[in-house]
Amino acid sequence: MSSKALEDYLKIIYKLESSVPKGKGVQTSSIAERLSISQASVSNMLKKLAEKKLIKYAPYYGVTLTMSGRKIALNMVRKHRVLEQYLVERLGYSWDEVDSEAEVLEHAMSDKLTNRMWEVLGKPTHDPHGSPIPNELGEVAECSLPSLCDVALGQKMVVRRIKNRSPKELRYLASIGLVTGVPLEVTNRSSEKGPFRVLINHQAEQLIDYQLAQFLLVSCESNEGTKGHAE
Repeated sequence: MSSKALEDYLKIIYKLESSVPKGKGVQTSSIAERLSISQASVSNMLKKLAEKKLIKYAPYYGVTLTMSGRKIALNMVRKHRVLEQYLVERLGYSWDEVDSEAEVLEHAMSDKLTNRMWEVLGKPTHDPHGSPIPNELGEVAECSLPSLCDVALGQKMVVRRIKNRSPKELRYLASIGLVTGVPLEVTNRSSEKGPFRVLINHQAEQLIDYQLAQFLLVSCESNEGTKGHAE
C-alpha cells in the first residue's frame, strides 16, 4: 500500500464522516462511489488500514478513524486547503482549478513547507471554498451552518462555504457571482424540493437547483427562518 493511497483513503473517510448519522460509520459504498472503484477493492484496502490501526472497520456498521488515522487525515486536509488558498491568492488560480492541483501536490509537501506557506498567507482559517483549515496542532474549527435548503423565503444570509462541488459547478457559481462572502436572499421557491430563486449581492436574481443548494452553507442575519443545520 503506497503512502499516497493510505493518505487519500483516510482523508476521504474523514470528509465522509460528517455526513453520516451519529454513532454510525462511513459505508464502503460511499468510499467506492467517491473513488469510482469497486466495493471489493475498497474492502481490501480497509482491511489493510485496520491492520495498521488507522481505522476501525466492521461489515454492515462501517468505518471510523482511530486517533492515529484522524491525525494523518487532518494533516492531509490542512496541506490540501493551504495549497488551495496559496494557489488562488498568490498564483492567480481560479477556485475551480485548485482541487486537482492540490490533490497532486499535497503528498509531496512537508509539514515545514505547509506551515511556511500558511504563515506567508497570514495564517488563514479557511480555504477559497470556505472550508476550515486545521491549525498546526491538527485542530479544526468546524461550525454548524444551515444550507440554502434550510432557510425560509425572504431570509437574508451570507454564503460561507461551498462543499465538495465539481469544477463545472464552481465555474457556474462564479459566473453568476455566487461566491463565499456574498449576500443572498431567497425570493421564491416553487416546491419543497424545487429550485430556489435567489437575489445575489442585492443585484441579480438566479435559479439554484435544490441538489446544489444543499451544499451551499450560509450564515443568516438572525436565527429566524432556519429549519436545521448542515455539518
